Amino acid sequence: MSELGVGKEVVTHCSKCSHDLAHIIEVMADTTTPLRVKCKTCGASHKFKVKKAAKAKSTRARKPRVSSEQKLMNLWEAGIAKSKGETSKYNIKTKFNIGEIVDHPKFGLGVVEKALDANKIEVIFKTVSKVLMHNK
Repeated sequence: MSELGVGKEVVTHCSKCSHDLAHIIEVMADTTTPLRVKCKTCGASHKFKVKKAAKAKSTRARKPRVSSEQKLMNLWEAGIAKSKGETSKYNIKTKFNIGEIVDHPKFGLGVVEKALDANKIEVIFKTVSKVLMHNK
């Protein structure tokens, strides 16, 4: 292997060209390490960058992706399973509490997930989450 020195050629990454290209050594840090190099392609002068070793791919198993519909379905099933009490028909005048099961004429069975304010609730149905009025 040829010795490194000022005026010698070395292949390193050019930050301006974004490729590994031939460079001319301009300044040496010590007898074995270049400090500054000049790209033979674009003429840019920059610090010498040591090549990084290629990253090994991770061998850990990835969790399968869950679609938003599936997440919603899982929330709905969990809410139905842990809810207590009977199903109530949805009516804007009725007051609903968190965890109650609501039977909506358009969306079907749903579980009250949270109360947004005094007269709005978030209800999770099998395929969609909706904000509904109540306690009017």
